[in-house]
Amino acid sequence: MPAFMEPFRIKAVEPIPFPSVAERDAALTEAGHNIFRIPARLITIDMLTDSGTSAMSAAQWSALLSGDESYAGARSFERFEHVVRELTGYPEVLPVHQGRAAERIILHELLGRGDVSVSNTHFDSTRASVEAAGADAVDLPVEYDEATPFGGDIDFDRLRRLLTGDGGARVRCLVLTVTNNANGGQPVSLDNARVVRQICDEHDIPFLLDASRFAENAYLVHHRSPETSGTTVRETAREFFRLADACWASLKKDGIANIGGLIALHDADLAKRCRAKVIETEGFPTYGGLAGRDLDALAQGLLEVTDVDYLRYRAESARWFAGVLAEAGLPVLRPTGCHAVYVDAGRLLPHIPPHQLPATALVNELYRAGAVRTTELGTLVFGRPGTDGATDIPAPRELVRFAIPRRVYTASHLEYVAEVAERVVAKAADLRGYRIVEQDDVMRQFTAILQPVE
Repeated sequence: MPAFMEPFRIKAVEPIPFPSVAERDAALTEAGHNIFRIPARLITIDMLTDSGTSAMSAAQWSALLSGDESYAGARSFERFEHVVRELTGYPEVLPVHQGRAAERIILHELLGRGDVSVSNTHFDSTRASVEAAGADAVDLPVEYDEATPFGGDIDFDRLRRLLTGDGGARVRCLVLTVTNNANGGQPVSLDNARVVRQICDEHDIPFLLDASRFAENAYLVHHRSPETSGTTVRETAREFFRLADACWASLKKDGIANIGGLIALHDADLAKRCRAKVIETEGFPTYGGLAGRDLDALAQGLLEVTDVDYLRYRAESARWFAGVLAEAGLPVLRPTGCHAVYVDAGRLLPHIPPHQLPATALVNELYRAGAVRTTELGTLVFGRPGTDGATDIPAPRELVRFAIPRRVYTASHLEYVAEVAERVVAKAADLRGYRIVEQDDVMRQFTAILQPVE
């Protein structure tokens, strides 16, 4: 059992379904072997995402009852705005219904056809927003191993080469995703953010934060960097916001709530343009597609999320869970972050080539073995079309993410996942890959139909 203890008591419970082997096999077939298409009533442990899956606190549930549902200028927005301004230092605050809306609005104001957005790693929805604007998304993550404390950083050497090269004038923004979700959930260091600030100033490029997991990133920086001694996690988070020109966030992560997002920035003119888009697509700018009660719950969540005991529990849970998965035989990525444990499916399944989606094979077998749902972050999600228009250029790594919803599962739930993983590892050599039968052009992983390779 882990040495840490959850810093909360459980006040409400929800039954967990236990579908039979026959039900799991049938569900996987009916879903076209796509884990996203399986209904939640047939999932025992759901580690698909940490987004919008958190358990809210008693104070957040209480805040729901005080929500002001006025269409314009609700006091719930005033509270939300006050908390965001205090946290980020940005005077312009726009709520939206989730992070995907936020990134699309601000990126479409900054980017046009032929432009470039540079990032430590664009996540799938961020890349989709960049490409929908007609721009190109360029990822420049550092390479890291177990000895690298800040594997989420951007690679400065490659960044400078890009900016001083022939295409440098096309770069219109630089995005730091904290933590770096697509690259193993690794944190970004303050030193990295400071150099990004300097480079952006030299080239007159806006510096943006995808701050969806800002608190977890700040905690990991606080834990791994001596320079943060004597400061609080919240102060470390504020320093990241201070360095950037603007941010967006899915508050379904570190807002510890089930819906919501934000855009926050200094530039009044850019805020005016974004506000017009919020009105067009989300609603009046003081509710941004959210109920007043949601804004109140988010404001409370943004206060709670920088509590050091809560963040220590998140980090220690992930570290311990990585250990039990490794004992089960899965090749886990270390060091761990806070929101998930990542497994290298390519190492576990070397007999399945990337175009046959080894990460998908592992995801599907985890479901078949014990109704555990995880996420593929390999070629199905991050593969790019090849020159022939059919064969994918493989993703950099074939990862499977075991996301840990906030305040939802106990150690015994995670031990069950490890037991399921051990059964899958025992038959790893017999697993087969998959081929795509049907797919959409954008974020195909949500809707694709797959078939096992014979």
